[in-house]
Amino acid sequence: MSSYVKAAIKEISKFIEAAINLISDNEINSLVETLIEAYRSGRKVLIVGAGRSGLVGRAFAMRLMHLGFNVYVLGETITPRLDVGDVVIAISGSGRTRLVVTAAEVARSIGAKIIAVTSHPDSPLAKLADLVVRIPGRTKVATEEDYIVRQLLGMHEPLTPLGTLFENTALAVLDGVIVELMKRLGVSEEELKLRHANIE
Repeated sequence: MSSYVKAAIKEISKFIEAAINLISDNEINSLVETLIEAYRSGRKVLIVGAGRSGLVGRAFAMRLMHLGFNVYVLGETITPRLDVGDVVIAISGSGRTRLVVTAAEVARSIGAKIIAVTSHPDSPLAKLADLVVRIPGRTKVATEEDYIVRQLLGMHEPLTPLGTLFENTALAVLDGVIVELMKRLGVSEEELKLRHANIE
């Protein structure tokens, strides 16, 4: 394995491990409770993201589907209308991605609950949100301003280009949220398998 490959993997895993102490327990708990409420009330959950953040969102949506959530991804032809009280999870490291911010604006005007997953709690997306889940990480449009996060990033930013740290950390956090939901809802891995695609 190339030394660059090893170094990049180490840098990413080191950052994700350190990020555990930077992510708010209250924010994660509020996210989990909002999702449980949506699950129990049959509310729709719409995942919004662009580019690699969109791929993270799709992975999260797939697991929510396996759990039995009424979940959709913006841009798919089968996405239904939003109603008051539905939940929108908008993922953008910068909090400025135009498509994501515009979707959040429309969703807010409808009366949906907006959850922003972002590195920037003062961003346009965060200002639209009912709940902000801050995921540290260097984004593609700006260097990290937080001193502690800069220290964690060290001198190896070229090993994690553009939004890599945000996207990988967000994926790990959202996968952790899935496990928390499994435990709280009493859903086993066997039950997840029952909803897993059988044509692939």
